Amino acid sequence: MTQSPPVAPAPPAGVRIDLWLWAARFYKTRSLAKQAIEHGKVDVAGQRAKASRQVHVGDALVVLRGEERFEVEVRGLADKRGPASIAQTLFVESEASRARRESERATRAAERAGYRAPEGKPDKRARRLIRALGDIDAL
Repeated sequence: MTQSPPVAPAPPAGVRIDLWLWAARFYKTRSLAKQAIEHGKVDVAGQRAKASRQVHVGDALVVLRGEERFEVEVRGLADKRGPASIAQTLFVESEASRARRESERATRAAERAGYRAPEGKPDKRARRLIRALGDIDAL
């Protein structure tokens, strides 16, 4: 009885979108990816996706993560999370998306640039002034 040589498994035709987002390192856990999909933070070809939807090579995705918006095209499929170097090969982000994210990031940084946290705790005089002013935001 002869055994046939082992055959490499065929690449999958599609992968669940929540698995792919986790493997591509858009989200830290699969459950976070699933929550984002359920809350409408992920679109596939302009349509809202479900967590069980299959992603195929060539699909266009829009992923909202925090204040950032990624417009990516799927270049590879993976259902297991690997090193970041491999995860970066699974998608390619459009140049317009990358430029918009960078400009929005610079704008947010500029908005925060004027604020400086106090160096230490307020002293007795400063605490009295704070109490005297009350809640400024309520005005």
